[in-house]
Amino acid sequence: MKILIIEDEQKTGDYLKQGLTESGFVTEWAANGIDGLHLAVTGDFDLLVVDVMLPGLTGWQILERLRLGGKQMPVLFLTARDQVEDRVKGLELGADDYLVKPFAFSELLARVRTLLRRGKSGLEATVLRAADLEMDLMRRRVTRAGSRIELTAKEFALLEFLLRRQGEVLPRSMIASQVWDINFDSDTNVIEVAIRRLRVKVDDPFEPKLIRTARGMGYVLEVPDPP
Repeated sequence: MKILIIEDEQKTGDYLKQGLTESGFVTEWAANGIDGLHLAVTGDFDLLVVDVMLPGLTGWQILERLRLGGKQMPVLFLTARDQVEDRVKGLELGADDYLVKPFAFSELLARVRTLLRRGKSGLEATVLRAADLEMDLMRRRVTRAGSRIELTAKEFALLEFLLRRQGEVLPRSMIASQVWDINFDSDTNVIEVAIRRLRVKVDDPFEPKLIRTARGMGYVLEVPDPP
């Protein structure tokens, strides 16, 4: 799942990005309200973690514009202000939760998972499937043909991306950007290595094979047509 962090404090932004990435989420970070709003509008995020007091646009202004534009992804506000009227204002604008700084990362993570469990509309599936492969996003569990498959956090994020874009040929540049949050470097084989390791766990012991290389283009996860 993909989370956007909008936070102008470098230390807090680094802390949130590292913690959420290590917890298995794909994250992006904007350091001001204008960039944050642009990313929130143009990106496909499952959750926003937004500081209230930001340069450019406040968290409240970002939320108001998102809701007016029809964006309904969950929003968790972070703030150093613990006034009741501030919390009420955020909730009235359409915020889903409110966390006062300083906070324990374990509490933030619990709230993030609770909001994601509800989904963007309360109806979004939290289990992804392809043939007999099943990924439970909330329990962080992957099985195939009923057998549990242990994945690293990065392997889990890669498989989730492939499952969400099932049937699409995904260029290496897109995988690098969405899963590794880096610009693609043609001299590195990090993506090929990750795909190979994922195949060993997800495809090699099973039939049919789901992860296919589209030569010269990228990779695709799809259920092959029966012979």
